Amino acid sequence: MVDEIEPDELKKRLGDGNVPQIIDIRNNENFSQGHIPGAENVPFPDLTQRIEEHEWRDDVVVVCPIGESSLQAARLIESYEGFDGKVANLKDGYRGWEYDLEEG
Repeated sequence: MVDEIEPDELKKRLGDGNVPQIIDIRNNENFSQGHIPGAENVPFPDLTQRIEEHEWRDDVVVVCPIGESSLQAARLIESYEGFDGKVANLKDGYRGWEYDLEEG
């Protein structure tokens, strides 16, 4: 089952060094305009094609604009045979993220 993580909890984890692998499924253009620090960009359409070649860590958080597409992506990652970790969806996506973003 995919967990949900609150933006405050993710921010706290970023600050205390307990950093999960953050997967941002938005398109490249939106990602480059601003993303959660340390996030990796894997656009949702590419995820199904790249899921086997991606190096997954044990702790993954998936992010999208409002938290709906990322829930689908998180379920996809969780169901992948090669994934043996924990995956969470960022509640409310970027709409709920009130902290600084990294550009580039």
